[in-house]
This record gives sequence, C-alpha cells and structure tokens, in this order.
Amino acid sequence: MQITASTASLTVDDVAASQHFFTTHLGYVEQAAAEGFASLSRDDAAVDIVLLARGTEVLPADQRDQHASGLILAFTGTGIETEEKRLRAEGVEITMPLREEPWGERLFQVTDPNGVIVQFVEWVTPSGPEHA
Repeated sequence: MQITASTASLTVDDVAASQHFFTTHLGYVEQAAAEGFASLSRDDAAVDIVLLARGTEVLPADQRDQHASGLILAFTGTGIETEEKRLRAEGVEITMPLREEPWGERLFQVTDPNGVIVQFVEWVTPSGPEHA
C-alpha cells in the first residue's frame, strides 16, 4: 500500500464552528460540505480534516456519540512565534502559551470552538547545559 494523503476525522458538536475556525485562522479551504459534514484541506503537507457532526448515522453506532476529546492535532513547522502573534492578533485564545522544552521542542496550543486542541511545534537546537 502507498499512502497518498492523511486525514483526521473529528466528531464535533458544531461542524460550522470548527469549519469557520480552521478556514479563518489556520488556512484550510473547504473541499466539500453538507449537513453535518465538512472536508477541509491545505496546499501544504498539513493533514486534511473531515468534520462530522456528533450523532451522524454515517458513523458506526458505537462511534456516533464520541467527541474529539483527548486528541491533539499537531502541526510541525517553522516560524511559530510569528504564528502565535498572528493568531493572538486575530483574537484566537492561546490556551497554552509558547514555550521551549529542554529537548528542543518549541510549542504552543489553541483550542477550537468544539474543544479540538491544535498544537504548533517547531524543533530547535536544545539549549540546556546537558546539550552544550
């Protein structure tokens, strides 16, 4: 098998709210949409996103009422300090401020209106004395 794309399918209460968040603030564009459904993508290496309304009958019965909790949708890139400033300026609440871990991971998080956690990561040279 050769994988040609990756998609995260998220079950949310308000598809329109998440769709607006991802298209307005994170550069996604709508590929297809219907009642209780939206398919979003970007032109770069970001994972595609499908939003499904909780309770939709296209899902197996044991998955219909699950919510996209416990999931962190992480994007790795460059320039995340600029990205955090841009999102703040757009009024997006930064739910975990930018920080740098001793192993060289810089990251921050935002949360969409349905509680989907989006994390931005940039890898840098570790700064602690054990890495000198």
